[in-house]
Amino acid sequence: MRNIHKFGKLLGIFSGIISLGLWFIFVFFNPYAAPANTPTLITFVMLFLPACLAIYASARVKLSLLLAAFVWSLPISLYVYFTPGIFSWFGITSLAYLFSFILIFVSHKISEMKKIRQDHLSNTG
Repeated sequence: MRNIHKFGKLLGIFSGIISLGLWFIFVFFNPYAAPANTPTLITFVMLFLPACLAIYASARVKLSLLLAAFVWSLPISLYVYFTPGIFSWFGITSLAYLFSFILIFVSHKISEMKKIRQDHLSNTG
């Protein structure tokens, strides 16, 4: 279960880093709009900050914060996901936050169940 846990952490960190890179491209090098026309503050709050939170939450294994990053980024990520172009990847990175949360959560539950089973076997044997 260590591998699942490690993969979940790395997925959350990697997805957050990808989102940060996409945000910089979206704001400063957007091939689809002029830089003055981009809603910088809104995308900063709705895409950049959740990506930072996802990186922190994945590195520190804070499941509630990782889930919060997913919920926080979901509305605008879904909106951008259905647009053509590179920025549809925001939707994929947001879903990766959720998948990372699920992987880490499941690995914790499996570890707990193994510990309970070992304790039970040692007490009965």
